[in-house]
Amino acid sequence: MKSVEVYILSGFLGAGKTTLLQNILTQEKQLERKIAVIMNELGEVSIDSNAIPEETPLKELLNGCVCCTIQGQLEVQLENMLREFELDAIYIETTGVAHPIEVLDACMSPLFAEKLSIQGIITIIDANRWKDRSHLSIQLRKLLIEQVQHADIVLLNKIDQLKEAEQANIVSEVQSLNTNGKLLMTEFANVPLSQLRNYHVTSKSPHQKTHVHQHLHMRSFVHTFSKPIDLDAFEQFLKEMPDTIYRIKGYIRFTHSDKPFLFQYSYGMPLYMKEQMNRKNTLVFIGENLNHQVLETTLLQLERHSNDS
Repeated sequence: MKSVEVYILSGFLGAGKTTLLQNILTQEKQLERKIAVIMNELGEVSIDSNAIPEETPLKELLNGCVCCTIQGQLEVQLENMLREFELDAIYIETTGVAHPIEVLDACMSPLFAEKLSIQGIITIIDANRWKDRSHLSIQLRKLLIEQVQHADIVLLNKIDQLKEAEQANIVSEVQSLNTNGKLLMTEFANVPLSQLRNYHVTSKSPHQKTHVHQHLHMRSFVHTFSKPIDLDAFEQFLKEMPDTIYRIKGYIRFTHSDKPFLFQYSYGMPLYMKEQMNRKNTLVFIGENLNHQVLETTLLQLERHSNDS
């Protein structure tokens, strides 16, 4: 089964996300690709969904932000999409106040480890809003900056409204905040699809239970254990783990128990919840500059240790 591409469209309120999505869908239709959309709105009523062509599968997440109150609903809707439709790609349009990393986190559920291929975070910024961001509250300024910092592609939109010197100044600011991302200048959120699909996901070797997204600043690593793990050895692994691993989630079986555990780890805190159903013993690691080879070697050693003890 081929994995479905996922693109996360991020950007502050009014930056042009829906216009960008419309432009993308028009180009995808010309390529005859099968596309679906998930739209998140903070209010109880969807405003932008009317912009989506009727024939495009659409799921809406209303009355909450996907990065906090309704993250679980995003996972459910992604699962529904994959079950109901044969797709080439899913575009997720976030609310203007969503943190893209939290959205990325929801897409990296162990349920989707083999089904989704996260292609990147595309952040669109309103050039004028960026120029005048000092008028925003400190919290919103911080969010605006982080939406740029965590993007794989930044679209500087509405540049036709700026003088050349202002354009150059903003380009310099954005590039200093995000040295690895790709910066594109746009008017009316017009961008060739080829510019957004220039990233290549490293393919998975048959003998390696890993899933690598080399193009993302925040990367994921997936490991499936072939046997139960010793709990003490696992907790020792957590203590010695690099601090660049921010999140771990998935299912794991320990040698002392006949049932698997749902495992969650964030901000240094592990959480174990016993599962009644049998689950594939797969963990998803999310972090920055992950050394996949070292992680793979360490986890295989953990399996061997558990088998020997």
